[in-house]
Amino acid sequence: MTDKAAGGTGGEAAKAAAAKAAGGAKGPEELRRQIEQTRGELGDTVAELAGKADVKGRAQARAADLKDKAGAMTVQLRSSAVQAGHALQDRATRAGHVVQDRASQAGHVVQDRASQAGHAVQDRATHAGHTVHDKATHAGHTVEHGLPSPVRTAVQAGRRHPRPVLIVGAAVGAVVATEVLRRRRHGHH
Repeated sequence: MTDKAAGGTGGEAAKAAAAKAAGGAKGPEELRRQIEQTRGELGDTVAELAGKADVKGRAQARAADLKDKAGAMTVQLRSSAVQAGHALQDRATRAGHVVQDRASQAGHVVQDRASQAGHAVQDRATHAGHTVHDKATHAGHTVEHGLPSPVRTAVQAGRRHPRPVLIVGAAVGAVVATEVLRRRRHGHH
């Protein structure tokens, strides 16, 4: 493995320690100190290489990082969806109110027009009723004045006292009905 493949700093430190050792130590203590320093640097280099070589550990760390990011994105998307749902619900509510208001206004217009038409029909019917009444009264007066005086007197008395006229009329009707039935029984048509 080259120094670049090893990560640079750890490999260079080991080289520098080896160069110092090759240059000679100035005594056993100095040599021990250099050996300890080299061992420390070598341990750091080995740990760094082990970290880079631990593909499974790096993959797990990356997966955990991605999982955290996905969770945060899920929360953000849910929040956005809820906000969009509320906005859509608000728009639908407003549209419903607009439709309801317009339908109410149209209902009032139709009701007003129907009321006006009803009043117009009622006015025409009242006018027609008055016209018919006036014509009937006029015709009654014409007939009454065209009758002979004894008949006119009888009609006026009948108008003043209708009950006896009705009784007499019923009696005459009964007599006529009896005569009609008798003729039918005996074969006279």
